[in-house]
Amino acid sequence: MTIEYAIIAGGCFWCTEAVFKQIHGVESVESGYIGGHLPNPTYRQVCTGETGHAEAIRLGFDPEKISYGELLDISFATHDPTQLNRQGDDIGTQYRSAIFPLDEVQRAEAEAAIARAQAEHSSPIVTTIETGEWYPAEDYHQNYWEGDGQENRYCLAVIPPKLQKLRKRYANRTK
Repeated sequence: MTIEYAIIAGGCFWCTEAVFKQIHGVESVESGYIGGHLPNPTYRQVCTGETGHAEAIRLGFDPEKISYGELLDISFATHDPTQLNRQGDDIGTQYRSAIFPLDEVQRAEAEAAIARAQAEHSSPIVTTIETGEWYPAEDYHQNYWEGDGQENRYCLAVIPPKLQKLRKRYANRTK
């Protein structure tokens, strides 16, 4: 099996991680930080909004089971790509909607996915295409929904509706 990688930011990484762990063909999901200027940032530093990093997820996926473009379409369907530097009550550049392609093929796919998403929204898509160095988040952020997230009021308010939206639109893609 060949594993490829995708890095996507769409708000709180706890929420995006919970969504993508449900997708057939996604073999790994790692929460982390990308797109900023500070090497090896901590969660506390990123939360200030001063490091320039986005909370993001790094997906390991099997391209025989799901394509990079499909992953991007799922991302657009499970967050609001028309909100600039926020997702709901999460406000700041660390919650921006962004795609971090790892090569020129992914860059072209990202541009195509943004165009597809724009066709579905009346408001402008604000998702950016960026580059940056990937930094894994601290261990306690990994698999958050499956652990502490089940007792976190924020997660309980935000994640189940995202999962419902995912299962409704992509039932054939979920585990």
